[in-house]
Amino acid sequence: MTNISYCSTRGHNEQVDAAIAIARGLAPDGGLYVPLTFPEFAHSDFAGCETIADTAFALVRPFVEGSVLTEDLRAICNEAFNFPIPLVPLIDADASRLSMLELFHGPTAAFKDVGARFLAACMERIEGESNQPLKILVATSGDTGGAVAAAFHGRRRVEVDVFYPAGQVSARQEQQLTCWGDNVRAFRVSGRFDDCQRLVKEVFQDNDLNERHRFSSANSINLGRLLPQMVYYAHTAMTAWNATGEAPDFIIPTGNLGNALACVWARRAGLPIGEIVLATNANRTIPDYLDDGAWRPRDSISTLASAMDVGNPSNMERLRGLYPDLDEIRDQVSAHAVTDAQIAQQIKKDFKRFGQIWCPHTATAMFVYDQLPATRLTQRYWIAVATAHPAKFDTIVEPLIGQSVPVPTALERLLHLPSQAHDVAAQLAALRPYYT
Repeated sequence: MTNISYCSTRGHNEQVDAAIAIARGLAPDGGLYVPLTFPEFAHSDFAGCETIADTAFALVRPFVEGSVLTEDLRAICNEAFNFPIPLVPLIDADASRLSMLELFHGPTAAFKDVGARFLAACMERIEGESNQPLKILVATSGDTGGAVAAAFHGRRRVEVDVFYPAGQVSARQEQQLTCWGDNVRAFRVSGRFDDCQRLVKEVFQDNDLNERHRFSSANSINLGRLLPQMVYYAHTAMTAWNATGEAPDFIIPTGNLGNALACVWARRAGLPIGEIVLATNANRTIPDYLDDGAWRPRDSISTLASAMDVGNPSNMERLRGLYPDLDEIRDQVSAHAVTDAQIAQQIKKDFKRFGQIWCPHTATAMFVYDQLPATRLTQRYWIAVATAHPAKFDTIVEPLIGQSVPVPTALERLLHLPSQAHDVAAQLAALRPYYT
């Protein structure tokens, strides 16, 4: 396979390798980095891959070949993929061909641990012996910031600033955003997630700030988040294919579209993946676009599934760049919106049906699954994606199921640490004093 170069979604004039794209986060023209070409994997390329770290090395290698990450890629994969990502069958009379991909067994109990840990391992090696610290800026609607903070905490030559919307994350999510200290700062923004995301982009595009500091991003706009998220789709798809001879279909809860885009990229690279169905909450920007073809970003709406409260999903720019024609996008993904009432209904229903406890985001995927035609359910092998542990949303989930949710050990430890956050307005001027 030839080395893969990356360019901006807004132009192909500059081509860079993976390490440069990851270090920058955002392209100089404000676009997002995308591969100029995709590798074409064959089944034999994953022969001998016994662990998910093995699959990660085989999958990511052509994407970083020729960059400074090549030599350390095996160690990076071993470091990032060192916790279980199980595929759990859900079997009853109505759902005999359904499994749940549990992505919440990492240190902050959310799927974003995978991308954040891989990104942090890459950044530390890219930075080498640089004298000026790299400032990682991350906007979060709940889970991203905690995962990034955990992944980068204590690493050399890297500082992290986390921006989250005041009053719009759960108490346990906020604790995970604010309990770190040292090289991690938390900013509680008077606004919504979209305001946090806008602030980060404004910092990147401010010439004065960029003359004095080195900035990068850890949101899913960063290539270093998407490459490792491709891995669990590849590994799961290969596992299912080897066992059943079928390409599994995925139902993916989505907000900023990064997790789902990683699945699209994995399928584009030749992995045996069938349909990709997106589950959103009441923030309907994506399903409305697929319905009528008009791209209408809007203010986000607060919902029970707070980590998906995104009104202007950044990664749609990547998807539309990869498939410029609307009908092409419709061939790649479908999308369905789920209300808060339906989320609550699904949590109660599946606790009785499976004895399983979902977070509100996972419940959106399960609700969408239950609305699919019966013939599609019985003729296909479906995998719903569980993106976060329900203990992070105890105040929502526990009243619905009538009992407490066990707290994972790693999360329990974080809940007892002291916390601190800086309150700021949703304006670039409010941030300038912090970057003197």
